[in-house]
Amino acid sequence: MTASLNLAQQDAVNHLRGPCLVLAGAGSGKTRVITHKIARLIQTGVEGRRIAAITFTNKAATEMRERARQLVGKPAGEVLICTFHALGVRLLREDGAALGLKPQFSILDSDDVLSLLKDCGATTDAATARQWQWTISGWKNAGLNAAAALAQATSEGERQTARLMARYEERLAAYQSVDFDDLIGLPLRLLQQNEQTMQKWQARLAHVLVDEYQDTNATQYELMKLLVGAQGSFTAVGDDDQSIYGWRGATLDNLRRLPLDFPRLKVIKLEQNYRSTGAILRAANNVIGPNPKLFPKRLYSELGEGEPVRVVDCDHEAHEAERAVARIQSLRQTSPHKEWRDFAILYRANHQARVFEQALRRAQIPYKVSGGQSFFDRVEIKDLCAWLRLWINEDDDPAFLRAVTTPKRGIGHQTLAQLGEFAAKAHLSLFGALYAHSLGAALPARAVAGLHEFGRELNELRHRARHTVGREAARAFLDEWLQAIHYEKHLHDSSDTAPQATARWGNVLEFCDWMADRCGGQITDAAGVSLSLEPKTLLDVAQTISLISTLNERDQDPNVVTLSTLHAAKGLEWPHVVLAGVIEGLLPFRPDEDAGAAAQAARIEEERRLMYVGITRAQRTLAVSWTRRRKKGREIVAARPSRFIAEMALDQATVREDPREKLKALRAEFAQRASAQSAAPTHTTP
Repeated sequence: MTASLNLAQQDAVNHLRGPCLVLAGAGSGKTRVITHKIARLIQTGVEGRRIAAITFTNKAATEMRERARQLVGKPAGEVLICTFHALGVRLLREDGAALGLKPQFSILDSDDVLSLLKDCGATTDAATARQWQWTISGWKNAGLNAAAALAQATSEGERQTARLMARYEERLAAYQSVDFDDLIGLPLRLLQQNEQTMQKWQARLAHVLVDEYQDTNATQYELMKLLVGAQGSFTAVGDDDQSIYGWRGATLDNLRRLPLDFPRLKVIKLEQNYRSTGAILRAANNVIGPNPKLFPKRLYSELGEGEPVRVVDCDHEAHEAERAVARIQSLRQTSPHKEWRDFAILYRANHQARVFEQALRRAQIPYKVSGGQSFFDRVEIKDLCAWLRLWINEDDDPAFLRAVTTPKRGIGHQTLAQLGEFAAKAHLSLFGALYAHSLGAALPARAVAGLHEFGRELNELRHRARHTVGREAARAFLDEWLQAIHYEKHLHDSSDTAPQATARWGNVLEFCDWMADRCGGQITDAAGVSLSLEPKTLLDVAQTISLISTLNERDQDPNVVTLSTLHAAKGLEWPHVVLAGVIEGLLPFRPDEDAGAAAQAARIEEERRLMYVGITRAQRTLAVSWTRRRKKGREIVAARPSRFIAEMALDQATVREDPREKLKALRAEFAQRASAQSAAPTHTTP
């Protein structure tokens, strides 16, 4: 089974006892190592259910699960392959009672948290609440609760936020809810405070594998340590050169601490790259060279030298987009076998996508923006979906909390806190608690009346949705409902600007049209053809929403050019990559001038790793572009190439190009051939 692995990969797979750190360079086959190690553990008699493989995304977990199944078949289905947060959910569902959590606790999403913080801080200012959210999240990722955060606060602003965090924690407990960060912090507290629970999980897990280890934060590392115990039967797979998430709490200290906390640690380097050509890897190695090394390594490839890395200098952003599109067209014309999906344009920040979208549309080239916000992730759509979720499942506590407070209807946090405490004691959902006979003894009569009115309204909506069929009836129902809850007014009251409120209301109307069309049995396919299906009730349509990721992707052709930020591109690869906007101030991103020298140096090192990630996404060709001018606000300012271009140590005399000129030459050549063929004498058979 390991015959297809190189020697370093085989060493990693066969090291089954004790701690192991696999330093997996970009494109070196880390997922193959993890899945083969799962297979090897099962071969040696370890039960699948006693193996855990932890990843950072559901997509990565799904891919790993499928690869493991292909290797070992049915036993792979027992392996716990999940994200850190999904593992945290399992721990809390099973043993969270020790922390006062019921098994059906609610998980609040980012918007639920923002709304709760606004209530706790008695503000309607979204920007202020978002700052609180980021600060509290940072503290939680560092393993701090409100009391610890208050103790180490160094300014009055931090002290105020720490006191707000205390109120926020009280609300979460009263609502039997947790936020995303709690899915790591609370399991850590559970294992730290309950020796029996910790021993139970250590006995259950014979081996733990952690993917993308360099992206772990302080609490994730401590959780891993408690799961594997002193013996440290684990395999951490990561790459310090690809650590690009410091801004969300990831720390390279976790790599530094491993040899100290686990003296028997075996370190294995995977340096053979199976993705990129020699020219691309040389540029990547040169760029990352100036960064200090925890574990030095240098990627190499047996795929040959390949095309030289190209540097494309442009006048401004629109010119840069034109050249990127011309390069894609030129490469496709030189080889008719290339698909649109073979190309990607990568950049540092989301706002850079717009000019490339415009250029691709003008050239009639299909594309997608990777990592863009899903339609159903928009705040206003989540608000409405909370009501729809309650139509389907009245025991959905997060949906209840969102619906009952959005828009506001006079039911305050104190009432909801009391309702949460009552529901927890009675082992009921929040909605179920509305109709408990003893509720009147726990809450004031006015509060009970408000809650009963909400429950009556919800039940009536559910009943009507069950019997509403057809487009016109559905649209009339939805319009009446939005008017009854004053949702348009809520958007204007809660938005930062009037244009923002108008845009959000437009999304709401689009959502209602989309639902009404399905109630009428009318949809449009990818070719724009209208299809007639069996009409559905509004309740039926509501049940399908959770299965849809975005409106735009429902019938999308996957054969498209990808536009993506560098952060969203990590873990992906394309045959042909354009790395755009490589100028000082964007890549590397402008430094925080108020930060100290050490902090600024660390920031540049992370930006250099981001450049390295971008370079190593390319398999066959790579073009790096920069502009002499850039738009900054409403001004056009001078720009200069990023220091990273010089660090690639390319032969600038031979790699600079203008793809538009190359495309023009190709078209002229094709025209000349066509002309010659048409001018050739035609021979006929007598």
